[in-house]
Amino acid sequence: MSAQLRVVIVEDDLAVALINREFVASHAGFKVVGEAHSGTDAVGLIEKLRPDVVLLDFYLPDFSGLEVLDRIGRGRGSSLEVIAVTAARDLDSVREARARGVRHYLVKPFMASALFERLDEVARQFETMRRTLGGRLLDQRGVDEIIASTGGRYSPPPKGLSDVTLQRVHLALQAAGTDLSAAELAERVGMSRVGARRYLEHLVDVGRATLTPRYGGAGRPENRYRSPAPGD
Repeated sequence: MSAQLRVVIVEDDLAVALINREFVASHAGFKVVGEAHSGTDAVGLIEKLRPDVVLLDFYLPDFSGLEVLDRIGRGRGSSLEVIAVTAARDLDSVREARARGVRHYLVKPFMASALFERLDEVARQFETMRRTLGGRLLDQRGVDEIIASTGGRYSPPPKGLSDVTLQRVHLALQAAGTDLSAAELAERVGMSRVGARRYLEHLVDVGRATLTPRYGGAGRPENRYRSPAPGD
């Protein structure tokens, strides 16, 4: 398994920062290494820790998150990936964020699954870069994984499925580290097998899980579900 990506959370609201910290920590591909509640602290912490990823709020008590990006000099070859998690939704903020290389932008309030999907995308991008450090030329898919914006990819679950439950199912599947049947997943999450299967099928539909039939004795094969590793 690849090393976990190191994350700094920049958020002035302590309660929101705690929620984001717990959420990021629940993703197997990431670990939180620092937390800042002002622009000044954010600049110092990012320069000291050199994280892979920053969850960045724009509204900070001393200066904006956009100025944080200016002060850390992202244009000088930094590989830092920024996920904007902010209430700023005006056109100027979005344009300025884009101009500074921000490719992941979530407007508060947002669904937990939306942040989780951004983390998945970032993990895949880093894994692609790790695989190509030896100088191998990228195909179009590899280029898209590293460069393409993911801003429009999230879509809420279909009618009848809960976003919160979907998140629990996804986290349980990822934590398993192996394939599971709908019955096994249902037992882990505490729900019915039929309900678990509906959520698993949705995860397969949106590319966040894989399905493999397992053929055993007589009768229909058992469907096994797995959370794909970064880069799969």
